Amino acid sequence: MYRLSPDLALVQSADFFTPIVDDPYDFGRVAAANALSDIYAMGARPILALNLVAFSLADLGADMLSQILHGGHEVASRAGVAIAGGHSIDDPEPKYGLSVTGTVHPDRVVTNAGGKAGDLLYMTKALGGGLVTTAAKRGLAEKALIARTVAIMTELNADAADRAIVAEAGAMTDVTGFGMLGHLHELCVASGLAAELSASAVPAIEGALELAGEDRCIAGGSRRNADHAAAFTAWEASVPPERRVLLTDAMTSGGLLIAVPSERAGTAPGVEVGRLVAGEPGRILVA
Repeated sequence: MYRLSPDLALVQSADFFTPIVDDPYDFGRVAAANALSDIYAMGARPILALNLVAFSLADLGADMLSQILHGGHEVASRAGVAIAGGHSIDDPEPKYGLSVTGTVHPDRVVTNAGGKAGDLLYMTKALGGGLVTTAAKRGLAEKALIARTVAIMTELNADAADRAIVAEAGAMTDVTGFGMLGHLHELCVASGLAAELSASAVPAIEGALELAGEDRCIAGGSRRNADHAAAFTAWEASVPPERRVLLTDAMTSGGLLIAVPSERAGTAPGVEVGRLVAGEPGRILVA
């Protein structure tokens, strides 16, 4: 974030990655929604973006690149964001994303450091996208499940962010590659608090939990998340294995994890999944 004046600041972010779905149009849509999410997670409004492209025209053809860019443009347009150019390089492994600029009043920025003990935690999107996209790569996911997951990943976090601000959210982050536990841990450390999480309350994409028992559906990033979470997470014995996998699933374009004062609970978006509590900063109890 860069303050331009007493009442205006810029928020800048960039994100791009290799394809996680087969359809190039959907890949562009998911990548754009994911890049915009970082801006929404700070309570800012995205206004301008630049395409970031790595692609081999000789190997993959211009039509596929056109579909990727069209998907990105569709999501950016829906967000009211202008794509004002960008940069491309020749690369045998395709990659796409956006550099995004947003604006916000400096006094209205929401970070992951403003949580208070007693705040309730809300999750705005179902988890399990990493399980589904990994299963899809290995031919283990049904088309209907893939379609449901793409719909969730291309959903903008704009409305959820607006509602979080109305609910006076003290802290907010999007849940992506580090999984829910990883991002909650960061929020807790930044806020100087611990957290209690209800595993059964965390929403899952319909059909995702059934994939959690199949090793081939668990991405390498999710396994690393689980190893990392072991250092700061205490699990109640009643939490089933598939729920443990879900909470460390490496997501793309996930929802917002929001800390809201308990008295504002009725105005918060998403599903209540736990609370922030006094304790060792970053420590999480999952029951």
